[in-house]
Amino acid sequence: MSVSRRVVSRRTVAAVAAAAVLGVGGGLAASSATAAPSGGSAASDASAAPGDVWKRTELYFGTGKPDGTEVTDTEFGIFSDKELTRAFPNGFTELPGKGQWKGANGQIVHERSHVIVIVYSFADAAKANTEIEQIRADYKKEFRQEAVMRADSVQKVSF
Repeated sequence: MSVSRRVVSRRTVAAVAAAAVLGVGGGLAASSATAAPSGGSAASDASAAPGDVWKRTELYFGTGKPDGTEVTDTEFGIFSDKELTRAFPNGFTELPGKGQWKGANGQIVHERSHVIVIVYSFADAAKANTEIEQIRADYKKEFRQEAVMRADSVQKVSF
């Protein structure tokens, strides 16, 4: 009887271990789970937390322009008033950011950014998606940007 031995790379083992630790595929469960008190489970504690499940979108607006200048805070404020407030009058949060990314030309770009966080109900998701995509397109056109990054998730929200 011959025994087949399968070789697994260290990279595969590391990736599987990281996925297990980080809870890959976590979505709502991973984002809302908390350490369970003794005798309870994290899943039951998360479902008992107050609030409703909503969508969350983060938009990352870089400020570096191709000519080397920056989108000023005043320019971004005008854009925000015109586009974001009109589309999301119930509110959003703006956070300052500083980061880097590799542009289409292969160059690493360091820049300030404005991070916008929007939460909205699933009932409003189709309309919100249309508004968000229009905002991204308008910002890229107005300030000559390659991209406006969008990150979507599902969150438990209560007010």
